Amino acid sequence: MMHGFINVLKPSGMTSHDVVSFIRRLAGLKRVGHTGTLDPGAVGVLPVALGQATRLVEYVTDQHKEYRAEVTLGVSTDSGDAFGKVVHCAPAVNVAREEIESVLAKFKGVLQQTPPMTSAVKVQGKKLYELARQGMDVPRPVRTVEIYSLRAVRWYLKATKPRFLMDVVCGKGTYIRTLCQDIGHALGCGAYMSFLVRTATGDFVLEDALTLEELTRHAQSEALGEKMVSLEQATRGMASMHIDGGQARRISCGQTITAAAVAPGAGTRFPAPAGDVVRLLHQGALLAIGKLTDKTDDGLQIIKPVKVLQR
Repeated sequence: MMHGFINVLKPSGMTSHDVVSFIRRLAGLKRVGHTGTLDPGAVGVLPVALGQATRLVEYVTDQHKEYRAEVTLGVSTDSGDAFGKVVHCAPAVNVAREEIESVLAKFKGVLQQTPPMTSAVKVQGKKLYELARQGMDVPRPVRTVEIYSLRAVRWYLKATKPRFLMDVVCGKGTYIRTLCQDIGHALGCGAYMSFLVRTATGDFVLEDALTLEELTRHAQSEALGEKMVSLEQATRGMASMHIDGGQARRISCGQTITAAAVAPGAGTRFPAPAGDVVRLLHQGALLAIGKLTDKTDDGLQIIKPVKVLQR
């Protein structure tokens, strides 16, 4: 059985669930999942988890995301993207490059966003896009997101449809189309996201992503497993601790272990904040994910296994 991640280049017109269904049929596996929804009209990096990797999805989802978005100025849509109904058209767009750059600078850092009605966020047990299809517009919970980097990289301000391209590096849960709408509002002319490509999810980058056609060819030649990213590689950004055979046996049985001040060769210092998670590696293989708890009386920190992987 295959255990790992596939870096899929999601095409436009498919939902993230469609891609998961495609990979499930291609690999002949039931346990398949994705690491963060990408809108049907968007393209780009969509890491797909197979086998035991599905238990690590939340840790890959927590990693930063990178996007390139096209922002069209002077027009607003009810969905914030090119697939919605136009709700506003400015008679003219007179904004300079310097003004846009000044506005972009204000959107860096921690922001409050309201999810669009076309999103999959649940309110009262129903997804927002399901309510939107019924013609409903309900109050949505505001969420906190973080924009690490935001910069314009190309300009088309003198075109019939003035627009620009921007690169975004952000934390999980960020709605890029909402960001585009908010930028348009700040500029006073309105805007919508006319195109989006996700260029990276953590260490999964666009240059390494495989098309569905490429994956099909690899599956036909029984080489699909060679294109997978291992569990160890996909989680290498996490704090780590190398454990010995005795500790590995305890972890495999669901028992706790203790960590010294510095785990040899791990590069992770203990004690660390209670509640933090750490990779537990045995002979180079990822055995489990552990959660740090309070220190013992002798100063050692207890690590409790929260996900033990069986391969």
